[in-house]
Amino acid sequence: MPTRQHFRDQLVALEGQALGALDIVVEQLDRALEALEQKDSELATFVIADDDRVDGRYLEVHQGILSLLALQAPVATDLRLVAALLHVIKHAERMGDQCVNIAKLIPLVGNEPPVVPELLEKVLRMGAAARAEVVEAKLAFHSRDTDLAADLSRQDREVNRLNKEVFRLAVTVGDNEDKREWAMMMTLVARAIERVGDNAVGVGEQVIFVETGLFREYPTDEDGDEPG
Repeated sequence: MPTRQHFRDQLVALEGQALGALDIVVEQLDRALEALEQKDSELATFVIADDDRVDGRYLEVHQGILSLLALQAPVATDLRLVAALLHVIKHAERMGDQCVNIAKLIPLVGNEPPVVPELLEKVLRMGAAARAEVVEAKLAFHSRDTDLAADLSRQDREVNRLNKEVFRLAVTVGDNEDKREWAMMMTLVARAIERVGDNAVGVGEQVIFVETGLFREYPTDEDGDEPG
């Protein structure tokens, strides 16, 4: 049977792996947004192919936790961390999937899409805001910063606001069929980015749980609706 210190060392290593998945997500989101801005279908294919890294990390952490639990029962505080890490790695996996969803849309708009600059600018601003959320969610978990974790829901309101603006612009782009199709694609991109932000808030919720033992689901919509 492993010693308690060995158990703690293994748990720390698993936390590092889980938080490392958030770093991969940031890389993926950066590439997806660059591919969108540059209309680079080849880069988009790299984003899709690289999703195996996130999926692989999910399986590693999930299996590692199950193996650890099979060897030694954790105390209450360790059990909270174990449960939180399972949620964190799942949120990372979902964010990776959203990056893939963005990348899959890029070839569909073509090499010379009828871009509406104002609409694209709002989508890219959304992406930058969601990226910042992921970075801060990792920092909050690593440092057990409950204030920063709680602030993620406030930050996410900006992403939700921009998402609504993207939709409003998309439905008023005019009668040109190609432009309308491109605009509808951008609403799908915006929706994927919005889900990245929601999952970053979900990571923040796990910080609160680890530190307090209480779970609170923070609103991720500017109207105060709870996330679905």
